Formats: sequence, C-alpha cells, structure tokens
Amino acid sequence: MNQEIEPGYMVFVADGEMGVAAVREVRDDGLVINVQNGGDFRIPRSAVRDVHEKKVVLDLQELPAEVCEALNHAHDAEYRRYRTDPEAGTPKAVD
Repeated sequence: MNQEIEPGYMVFVADGEMGVAAVREVRDDGLVINVQNGGDFRIPRSAVRDVHEKKVVLDLQELPAEVCEALNHAHDAEYRRYRTDPEAGTPKAVD
C-alpha cells in the first residue's frame, strides 16, 4: 500500500462492515493490530487491501489462520440485537 497507515486507524474486513480491530504499530514488514476480544497480532503488508479515510481494509486470504479465527469472534462479547416480541411485549433475541 502506498498510503501511509498510522496507529489508531480502524481495521475492517470489508467496506461498510463494522470495525474489528485497530492498528497498534506500523512496522516496515507489516502491522500489529489489536483484534477486539482477541489481542495483538502481527500481519504482513500484503494483507492490507485498501487504506482510506483512516480505515484499513484487510485481504482475508493473506492473513494467518489464527488472525482469521480471532476476527470471527471480534464482536462476541457485545450484546446481541434484540427486538420486541409482539406477543409478550418483551425483548426477544434476534439471531
């Protein structure tokens, strides 16, 4: 990538998706990203597909398997979405 990446940039797996990580360090050979609920991971520069508007979009095919696994669980600790159950008038989980 020719565009400069800085610590603090958000990391995404696709445009329009929720952020899954943040850039912690920028190194000559790649980045250190902190994946939500997963910790820090080193990724190669080849795993960066695009950079724009302080956002880093990853190329999943270039990532190590352990990073992909962590990304699959980035939002596990968040509240599940709910909607009102019309029959009971109470919150009902949306899968």
